[in-house]
Amino acid sequence: MELRQLRYFVAVAEELNFARAAERLRIAGPSLSQQIKALERDLKVQLFDRDRRSVALTPAGAALVADARALIEQADALRRRATGLAVSDPVRIGWVNWCPTDWVERAAGVAQLRVDTWVMPSHTQAARVADGALDLAICWVQNDDLAALSLQARLIGVERLHALSSGADASPIAAKSLVVLADDDTATWSSWNRYAEQFAADTGARVMRTDDGGVTGPTFFEHVRRLGRPVLVNPRGHQDPEPRDLVRRPVVHPTPLWTWSLVWRAGEDRSAVWAVIDEFTRDSATSSLDEPDTWLPAEDPHRGDRQRGQ
Repeated sequence: MELRQLRYFVAVAEELNFARAAERLRIAGPSLSQQIKALERDLKVQLFDRDRRSVALTPAGAALVADARALIEQADALRRRATGLAVSDPVRIGWVNWCPTDWVERAAGVAQLRVDTWVMPSHTQAARVADGALDLAICWVQNDDLAALSLQARLIGVERLHALSSGADASPIAAKSLVVLADDDTATWSSWNRYAEQFAADTGARVMRTDDGGVTGPTFFEHVRRLGRPVLVNPRGHQDPEPRDLVRRPVVHPTPLWTWSLVWRAGEDRSAVWAVIDEFTRDSATSSLDEPDTWLPAEDPHRGDRQRGQ
């Protein structure tokens, strides 16, 4: 029994599909099948019931998944300690307005983490990673950003955006009935403007431009009152409490999703940086991406995650 075989077993158990597991592991499908069969011979149990149409864990396989994950985690922890990641140079990370609430604790076991105090817009943080001022950043990016800046990305979080409107009606609102605010201050709102304009083009929502900083905050609330129509809420104000005279409304047909990416430089070779990447994205849920009637921009780098989940 080899550690890589346990990794293969866990991947197939999570995907319940040999083709998707092979793609995730970046190995050939026949090689994956052979390694699973070799593991079954070593353990003297059948791990999967499989035919041409479906894959399912056997009772023995289901009972062993948690133990396999634990062994993999212990091996990873041993590797990190052996390479001295905890005493390497700090990994510098920046963010915009969303981050894991426990990121310092999660990074403590793999590397020293230095959280940058400059909370800047997504396009600025991505550029700071590209020029070496940061090692990692949590931000919103598109495929053209990654190509232009020579960055790579993994999904770290997903937010379901909602609308705000006057009155007491809290029922779902169709995307085509929304107003979407775009700000003339592109130095601050470049990413949001790109998202808003594409969302409006795809759904029929109305774009309204503003130059008063009213994309979030008190001025945003004034725009909602004045317009008398539901307005899509920017992620920066997504968790802000609403004034009593305004109401939060779910958006449907489709529901807009905003993805947060963890980005790093292509060709990154520091093991400490990769340990943080793996730790922060290990349990990133993609289930929201798989839900029907949801919307992502055409160039969102995580549209592939949605397709692999289907």
